[in-house]
Amino acid sequence: MVELNFKSLNISEEILKSLEMLGYKYPSEVQAQVIPLALQDKDIIVKSQTGSGKTGAFAIPICENIEIEQKRVQVLVLTPTRELAIQVKEDINNIGRFKRIRSVAVFGKQPISEQTRQLKQRIHVIVGTPGRTLDHIERKNIDLSDVKYLIIDEADEMLNMGFIEQVETVIDALPRDRVTMLFSATMPEEIERLCHNYMVNPIKIEINPESLTAEKIRQVYYEVENNKKFNLLNKLIYTERPDSCIIFCSTKDNVDSLVQRMQSRDYSCNKLHGGMLQKDRIDTIQKFKRGEFSFLVATDVAARGIDVENITHIINYDIPMEKESYVHRIGRTARAGKQGSAITFVTSSEYRFLRDIEDYIDLNIDKGEIPSEEAVEEGKNTFNKNAKNKKPIKGNKSDKLNKEIMKLYINAGKKKKIRAGDIVGAITSINGVTAENIGIIDIQDNFSYIDILDGKGKLVLDALQQTTIKGKNVRVQKAAK
Repeated sequence: MVELNFKSLNISEEILKSLEMLGYKYPSEVQAQVIPLALQDKDIIVKSQTGSGKTGAFAIPICENIEIEQKRVQVLVLTPTRELAIQVKEDINNIGRFKRIRSVAVFGKQPISEQTRQLKQRIHVIVGTPGRTLDHIERKNIDLSDVKYLIIDEADEMLNMGFIEQVETVIDALPRDRVTMLFSATMPEEIERLCHNYMVNPIKIEINPESLTAEKIRQVYYEVENNKKFNLLNKLIYTERPDSCIIFCSTKDNVDSLVQRMQSRDYSCNKLHGGMLQKDRIDTIQKFKRGEFSFLVATDVAARGIDVENITHIINYDIPMEKESYVHRIGRTARAGKQGSAITFVTSSEYRFLRDIEDYIDLNIDKGEIPSEEAVEEGKNTFNKNAKNKKPIKGNKSDKLNKEIMKLYINAGKKKKIRAGDIVGAITSINGVTAENIGIIDIQDNFSYIDILDGKGKLVLDALQQTTIKGKNVRVQKAAK
């Protein structure tokens, strides 16, 4: 049997170029099933676990089908968390980079004025949490009249977080003549009702989760009382020696306490929870992705929306009370076909939660044997030696993509009556540069940003030093961001 590739799915050259640079080799199972149907504008219900490649399953076809010259929003993606909204926005921007697709993320705890400014630009895709999306709709910051695609991502989590009413209010504001795709790890009755009420003859796709839980992830639990957890954690860190690890706690106070104890032992760690400022949360995730520290101690805010390559271990320092959370937590490891380990601490009074999890994933999780003192001491010596060797900072999966793109800064914008056409005219007057080499243009009040594609950035930057825009002398430099 010939292995399916993206080219055989009738994807355009611009999208294929991005996919290749982003390291997409072959479609995952969910992508292979969803993309052909989505390209035909079918309503689709997808039951698929985290880590299956579902973001690409909807991002690739919507990027393919977007009409680039259309001025109003064409796609709305709803996600339960800010982190997932940011991740999906970045994925769509990366996949649609050479087609010049622009997406923005809107979510709470970020200034609404900045989001409003972005929404006034030409935007193709909005990715948002339900509450903030609804806020923008009520403020009339979003014109939904041309929305052709609605994506509801992690629908069961929206239900768990109490967002379904907001989701329905948003849906009621959209055109009826649209394509709706819903993705969910589980299908409770309320989600089934949502599908029945808002979708037209949807095609149901269910991706078998067995390989996720049974084959790629080594799962083990340890019986340990609360006051012995930190001691056991140290033993396991020395014997398992995780390269990159998320340690999940049930509350932000537990996260703060554990990070403090780990830092006192000089572990390379940081924290992530809902009590942090949004910019600090984003910064922490980016640093973890780059490998600037090894252990991320987090609440379930990190269980969805964090796509970090090569996480070797997930440790449930506190066992999750909800069985679905277990699957989402351990889904942070063993991504993109890699192997991973999931370790869960269980106190004597928490066995009922473990049994619920085992019933849910249809698997008996092995009980771990606490490492011997000899193994711990030997592992500690190796761990300390490894810790002295500074790890190279990991590249982002979009680094290769960005090598061909240079973002330029111009110290002129709307207040000097600069328009996108003026910038395009100045750049295309340069020998060897065409409109195809110009990416996204973001014009703000006092300055503008322009993406120059295909490795033409230096040529354009040098030429613009001697060129006026709309008869005005402007300062052009490589953008800092």
